[in-house]
Amino acid sequence: MTHQLTINSIEPVTHNVRRFRLEKPEGFRFEPGQATEVAIDKDGWRDNKHPFTFTSLNDWPELELTTKIYPERQGVTDQLGRLQPGDHLLIDNPWGTIQYKGKGTFIAGGAGVTPFIAILRQLEKDGALVGNTLLFSNRTEGDIILRNEFELMSGLRTIYTLTDEDMPGYEHGRIDKAMLERHIDDFSQHFYVCGPDAMVDDIKAMLAELGAEADSVVFEQ
Repeated sequence: MTHQLTINSIEPVTHNVRRFRLEKPEGFRFEPGQATEVAIDKDGWRDNKHPFTFTSLNDWPELELTTKIYPERQGVTDQLGRLQPGDHLLIDNPWGTIQYKGKGTFIAGGAGVTPFIAILRQLEKDGALVGNTLLFSNRTEGDIILRNEFELMSGLRTIYTLTDEDMPGYEHGRIDKAMLERHIDDFSQHFYVCGPDAMVDDIKAMLAELGAEADSVVFEQ
């Protein structure tokens, strides 16, 4: 089922990430971590659907999408960057395989953190964050999405690595096997992985080499 929703507000999160708050259909529910197909309700764009993850919680009065804007791609996200409150989006029913299965490590690359936002917010609300870790890779410090919120989440352990900057207090470089071994001492836990396809494939292979069971690794299929 497709819903036409009004954009209530648009706010910057980082220099190229924006938060869209939308009206919420009555009874609309999703599992934290799930996504939906989104299209812009304008001529020429209604059939151009793109997946975005819900970053709100079910008890919020609005739906929230947090997305990176790519003007250079001249596609859906470029058009999203041109929208204003009062414009409309079309969204479908929720879908997705990234759901919380138990305490573990969330491994994210850039905007790949978005499926984890609602999961971590729900765990914080439930007082169940202790024992979970966020390992988050970005190009620069300024690219880190919701860093302040993550660091204020009681019980969540956060580790950041930067690939294009070498700064005190951060890991430097892509997430590799050595980095995983430095920060993880139990590979029997759950792992949640989201980011560029090549990164997800590499991380899954590294986790397997380090002893993680295949069914303990959660990713979008």
